[in-house]
Amino acid sequence: MVSYPDVTIVTGAAGNLGSTVCGLLARHGCKVVAVYREAAGPHAALAAPPALVVGAADLADPAASAAVAAEAIKALGRIDALVHTVGGFAMGSIAAGGLDLWERMWRINLVTAVNMIHAVWPALQASRGSIVAIGAEPALRAGAGMAAYAGAKAALLRLIEAAAEEGKSHFIRANTVLPSIIDTPQNRAAMPGADTGKWVTPEQVAEAIAFLLSEAANGISGAHLPVAGRG
Repeated sequence: MVSYPDVTIVTGAAGNLGSTVCGLLARHGCKVVAVYREAAGPHAALAAPPALVVGAADLADPAASAAVAAEAIKALGRIDALVHTVGGFAMGSIAAGGLDLWERMWRINLVTAVNMIHAVWPALQASRGSIVAIGAEPALRAGAGMAAYAGAKAALLRLIEAAAEEGKSHFIRANTVLPSIIDTPQNRAAMPGADTGKWVTPEQVAEAIAFLLSEAANGISGAHLPVAGRG
């Protein structure tokens, strides 16, 4: 029987992917700490209720990230894994896009991850824990209009690679999943007429995350796992 982390923090729990991850991990027996940007997330809609809900958490603020980790330790005694699903996407050409777009993409896609990993690192050292962050295919090769977004996601990959190396002496694993377009209501509205059969579902991405957290992936660290469907 495959085993999973006992206490897992899932950031971005209000999102399509984050809520799916919360439900899947809870069904696998994990105690899920669901972290929301809003004061109260829609956790009642999850297939299984989280063990702890933390709301009003702006993870771009180091103090807020530290408070999330502290609350999890206080309530559940330990942290065994972090799943960081927080992120954002925006298009902007090099000619038209300003520094504000770069700063926004950097803040939501990288700074939040830096803050959360820093906040949970001591607990993961104690538990020999695991990190999974959500990258993106453009982090490997940017398309037109994606310089700011792809740049931030590429920096996230470098962060996870460094975490994997620094975590070796503490048996901490760190990996990313690289989804293509995820089939969500928001993406369908933004791309009407697209062949959604080539997209990946939140459930498919969540399964990849759960695998990387599980004991079955105990030998995997520093990897970037594509979840690209048929796209």
